[in-house]
Amino acid sequence: MAGYIDELKKVIDEELVTVNETILELHGRDESYHEPRLPDVVVFPRNKEDVSKVLQFANERKIPVVPFGLGTSLEGHVIPVNGGISLDLSQMNAIVEVKESDFLVKVQPGVTRSVLNKELKKYGLFFTVDPGADATLGGMAATNASGTTSVRYGIMRDQVRDLEVVLANGDIIHTGSLAAKSSSGIHLNGMFVGSEGTLGVITELTLKVYGIPEAITAARAVFPSVKNAVDAVVGILAGGIPVARIEFVDAESVKKVNEYMETDYEESTTLFMEFHGNEAGLAQDVEFATEILKDHGCLNFQFEADSKARNQLWEARHNLLYAYKHTAGKKSIMLTDVSVPVSELTGAILHTRGLIDASAIEGSIVGHVGDGNYHVLLLMDKENPEEVKEGERINEEIVHYALKRGGTCTGEHGVGLGKAKYQRLEHGAAYEVMKSIKKTLDPNGILNPGKIFVD
Repeated sequence: MAGYIDELKKVIDEELVTVNETILELHGRDESYHEPRLPDVVVFPRNKEDVSKVLQFANERKIPVVPFGLGTSLEGHVIPVNGGISLDLSQMNAIVEVKESDFLVKVQPGVTRSVLNKELKKYGLFFTVDPGADATLGGMAATNASGTTSVRYGIMRDQVRDLEVVLANGDIIHTGSLAAKSSSGIHLNGMFVGSEGTLGVITELTLKVYGIPEAITAARAVFPSVKNAVDAVVGILAGGIPVARIEFVDAESVKKVNEYMETDYEESTTLFMEFHGNEAGLAQDVEFATEILKDHGCLNFQFEADSKARNQLWEARHNLLYAYKHTAGKKSIMLTDVSVPVSELTGAILHTRGLIDASAIEGSIVGHVGDGNYHVLLLMDKENPEEVKEGERINEEIVHYALKRGGTCTGEHGVGLGKAKYQRLEHGAAYEVMKSIKKTLDPNGILNPGKIFVD
């Protein structure tokens, strides 16, 4: 046992500190394929003062501190690669205030997306960012999460009005205000969102929320090729149709879902869409979208306005990961993502499909095609070094293709462990600016070491 733990118990209430083996194991991994690594100790702070005390203690002794939400991250963000303290923020889970007239909500970092939306529904409001997993809002801000609704409402960074952050030395700061806009000072919200706990620990968030749409219609459209589907997406966006979700699912993915759900969807390139608005406007949007789909060779399409029917329509998209897990056996899923300009999306997806087809590894492609972000699921046996090497090779080729075409190595999963090696390649001289900010705010390097800044 690390020698500092008895000292730590004198700084913060002893019942908030544990070295229970099961709890350590839970905090040594996330949903990614990266190897687990146990922390020395797990601390469950109750408020910002507890977080400040822990960071002051750790900073003085140069002990690593890794913030932890629910462990749903996909690139090893919460894995304590150097041991140290896992700072579990799940007990800081209060919805502090709903400011419905300002369309804002103030929450602690341990609040989950589903819990927030259940509360907001009472006010006729909802929070838009939907990464799939029921992640904590603190974790979603730390990784700049997005998801299916980003094409209409934006990503996590777009929703943050203010953050309360505890710095490495224990100082507590606010990064914004309640105002809708400001020309005052450097935009610190944007700096801390997506920093993955490497610059500070988020202890409170003020977020934008939206009115629940009067009407929602979902659609499924089947195409003969990837190009037809992506061209239809460009056509819908160019037409100014306020589509809320527009998701790409490749033929291999639909096949997997059919096997898992015992459905009979056409095993071809498919778009899943959702439109939000009022009754009259939505009818016009759907009519216009139908014309665009036909113009781009749509083979079959289905629209549903009833909530139950909409949910059934979306099952193929939402159940893809479960379909893979169901058939994976002892194999693990490497889930990676990149983002490219929409004009480059067809080529990127075809290139990725070619890599998979030429490999012995099984894989599928899905994506938030409205913003050029797509995901690749690769099945591999972690006990087989050759399969692991092949999966990493495919991942690397996908990243290099995206970067050469003005894209990014990750659209929403974040950097974590898996994409850290591409930071210098992607950002060039700007990477040194990022490193200098890290050095200024965390001179002892205690905050989530081994993530983003690895050279």
